[in-house]
Amino acid sequence: MAGYFELVDAPDGGYRVRMLDGAGNLMAISVTFPTKRAAVAGVAMAREIAGTGLIRDKSHDGAGTVLRERVRPVSSAKEEAARHKKAPAAKRAAVG
Repeated sequence: MAGYFELVDAPDGGYRVRMLDGAGNLMAISVTFPTKRAAVAGVAMAREIAGTGLIRDKSHDGAGTVLRERVRPVSSAKEEAARHKKAPAAKRAAVG
């Protein structure tokens, strides 16, 4: 499920970038950039960080630990139902 970025006007001037998932749900919003060119450069940096960056747990019970385990994206109910429908057939094929 591919998401997308939107450039929007910031309330205090300049531009912000919103990151949305494939269903259009807001996932993140950036700091304010002074120009569109700077906002687009921010998207490029976000893409690089998202692909390679570690997750540092700064929550009250995380103690700054780095989460190393792989985490799958959360599926929508529709995607999950489709995945469960396919699983039994694939299991039968592997066994028989």
